[in-house]
Amino acid sequence: MKNTKKIVIVAIIIVIVAGIALLSGVGSSENIDIVGSTSVQPVAEKLVETYKQTHPDANINVQGGGSSVGIKSAQDGSADIGTSSKELKEDEKQGLTEYNIGQDGIVIAVNNENTVNDLSKDQLKDIFSGKITNWNQVGGQDGEINIITREEGSGTLDAFENIVMGKDTKIRSDAVVQSSTEAVKQSVKQDSNAIGFVSFAHMSNDVKALSIGGVSPSTDTIADGSYELQRPFLFLVKGTPSGDLKEFIDWVNSSEGQKVLNEEKIIKSTN
Repeated sequence: MKNTKKIVIVAIIIVIVAGIALLSGVGSSENIDIVGSTSVQPVAEKLVETYKQTHPDANINVQGGGSSVGIKSAQDGSADIGTSSKELKEDEKQGLTEYNIGQDGIVIAVNNENTVNDLSKDQLKDIFSGKITNWNQVGGQDGEINIITREEGSGTLDAFENIVMGKDTKIRSDAVVQSSTEAVKQSVKQDSNAIGFVSFAHMSNDVKALSIGGVSPSTDTIADGSYELQRPFLFLVKGTPSGDLKEFIDWVNSSEGQKVLNEEKIIKSTN
């Protein structure tokens, strides 16, 4: 009888221990939401896709919305990782941990039929501000220049304005506004007189990249800083990451994560 009681007690203890293990989340994973820059979004999606090959239970969701949305989402905790393709202002940094996953070039894209191959930064500024309005003013064929830009809140727009336009010069008010790098590329592809700016990470041969001041955008020129039009890709976390979130970020910074970033043309600075 005593032995029977002992067996029952042991069985109950086993059930309790198993229940505690289940309740404590053993074998489960946290939800991780990544929100922000539409330029960073495809890179983040590729990182997550590769990460899940060795972490099949990982539950990570990636969304766009723009860098401003990414910064705000990280600040208010509605996203675990906010993404930004622009440097943060001092008041935006409060309470956030920044992870610079690499540099991305801002490519000046024109239609493949355009005969112009190079512009100076001053010419570029004058084109986007409206001082230069025809391609023949910069050595091209006769044709009115059509400006394609990005929406407010875009990290690509913010970086372009800071690097090219400066504080006191605005982009032409009649510029066509697009909401993503891909949309800008499509506009330029369909218009022989168009010019826009797009992410180097997502550049393709359906549009032509201009050199700026004689320097073409490339992995090497972005890495050494000789190509001036570039900006960081940032992961932003409120406070200090822990658990599954820390594990994912550590993986992004590992050799495996860096391999993915290299394949996606996100470049580590060498200067």
